[in-house]
Formats: sequence, structure tokens, C-alpha cells
Amino acid sequence: MASQHFSCGQNVDDNDENNNHDDRGGSILEIVISDLPKSNGWRKDGLILYQNCWFPFHVLPNVLAFQKNFIPKDDDIIMTSFPKSGTTWLKSLLFSILNRRNYNNNNPLLTTVPHHLVSFFEFQIYANYPHNLHNFTTMPSPRLVSTHIPYASLPDSILKVSKSRIIYISRNPLDVIVSLWYYASGHPDRLSDEWTIEYFVDKFCKGETEFGSYWDHVLGFWKASLDRPEKVLFLKYEDLKEKSVCQLKRVAEFIGLPFSQEEESEGVVEQIMDMCSLNKLKNLDVNKHGEFKPKLHNKLFFRKGQIGDWINHLTPSMAERVNQIVAEKLSDSGLSFRMS
Repeated sequence: MASQHFSCGQNVDDNDENNNHDDRGGSILEIVISDLPKSNGWRKDGLILYQNCWFPFHVLPNVLAFQKNFIPKDDDIIMTSFPKSGTTWLKSLLFSILNRRNYNNNNPLLTTVPHHLVSFFEFQIYANYPHNLHNFTTMPSPRLVSTHIPYASLPDSILKVSKSRIIYISRNPLDVIVSLWYYASGHPDRLSDEWTIEYFVDKFCKGETEFGSYWDHVLGFWKASLDRPEKVLFLKYEDLKEKSVCQLKRVAEFIGLPFSQEEESEGVVEQIMDMCSLNKLKNLDVNKHGEFKPKLHNKLFFRKGQIGDWINHLTPSMAERVNQIVAEKLSDSGLSFRMS
């Protein structure tokens, strides 16, 4: 690959006296792509290793701009996840919790895909930075935003400065693999139609996936939730599905908007769960026919959402390989997933 550079408003070394500057007065980061490790991803542009994490090639400049320039507010709510772990569903739930007093029967979820209501830092807000901040700076508080970036790569402004809160959703890795494979297979930017699920499992087990190793990703947020429970809330997709009311109340309390006794008696929690059920969301016209971006159809974000659907797609040997890695990587961490 020819030598290329990213220009993202950040320095390789902030102590370098020879830093260049652009015409807006900001410092320039130039990372020579040919010097960073690369790997084939399912997207055409591949993966690139930065800060021990595999990022989609086209996303790395957005990540760097986010790391350098994001100024959080103390009441920001940052939803985090490994891809295909329940991201779309949790976005709809969080949006509905935050806005439950603002909308009656006209919830914007009825006409807008959740990813346009809760924007990604790396795919939307800091894409084309600094020319387009997606109206982020003018968003009303509390601002609800999301990211797939691992804990260790989040900006220091989030981790060390602000009181903003982080909500992480995790999911059984076997179901994550299947959901990822279906998503990649239908994505307009996919490298080819020849990515078998066997190949996908192999890349997943080696940690060569978008936003890094699954094991490192979940453990980073899990450990942070133990060390800083007031800062990081760790959720499991399976618990959210099977203990919905309890988990939704837990989320509302964490973000400082607990349900009142009156709301609980009126069934507000159940109404939110019904509004955000996968069956309801996937059958909305906007999610059946709309596009998140050109040729990327909203329906690709909504599949089955079932627990344990992996058994219909993965062979016993594939599942055993993943299970062995789970046992090894998560041992002594206190974190476990129901694998069968």
C-alpha cells in the first residue's frame, strides 16, 4: 500500500517542537499508514492497528479527532458496545428513558432509525471533522451519544476529567459472531461475498475484528465497572431481554432519571419496553425501507435478536473453539456468559 497520511487535528507527539499547523490554527497529526500494521477486514478498506486496537481504516481519523477534541459535559451519557451486541436496541431504550416526558404518542423512534437519534462519535459526529459536528455542540443536555471504541482508547477528557457516565452492553460472543456475519454479509462496503462463517469465526478468535479483540473490549469495560461503578454501568444483553423491567429501572437510576412510583404504577416501564421491542422496531416503515446512508439499509440493523440463535449457524467445533477462548480469557475476571 502506498504511503498515506491522516490529518486529524492532533499531534503524534504533543512535545514535538516541529509540529505543523493548519490554516485554522489547529495542530496536525500525520500518521504514516504504511508504518502501522494492517489486516483484512470484511470491509473493502481493511483494518489498521492503533493503540492495540484494530480500527476500520476509514474510521481511524475520526477516532483521533474524537480523542483530541471532544469536550464532555458532566451529564453526558455515553453508550458503548462491541459491534452487534445489542447496540441498536439499547439506543432506542436509552432515548426513550431520557425523553419519556417529552413525547406521548409521537416518539421519534416511530419515524427515525435509532442511529440517527443517538449518533456514533466515530461514524457520524467526528466524520469530516472539523467541518461537520453533526450539531453535536448544540444538543440539549443530557447529551446521549455512542461509540464502539474500547475503554482504553476513550479520550482522557471522558475517563479522567468529566463526570459523564458510560453504559456498556455486552453479549454472548457466539451470538455476536452470527450477528456480525449477517451484518457484514449484507453491508454495501463488504469486501466480497466469499466470507464464509468459518472464516469469520477464525478472524474473531484471533481478535482481528473491527474495534479490536472482543475479549479485550468486554474486559476493559468490565474491569472499569468494578473499579468505578459510579462511572461505568455494565449490562448483559441476555439480562436485559429476560429481566427487562428490573434492568431498565437499573439503567434509569444510573443516569439519574429513576422512574417514580407513579410512573411504575402507570406502567411506563412496560410501555417503553413495548415501544422498543425488536418486533415493533423492525416492522416500522422507516426501518423496513429507510437508509442509514446510501445503500446501507436500516433493516440491516434489525434481525432476530434471539438469545442462543448461534446454535443454528455454528458447528460444534466452532462453538468449542470460542468456548475455550472464553474460559481462558475471562478466567479470574468474575465475568461470565451463558454459552449454551
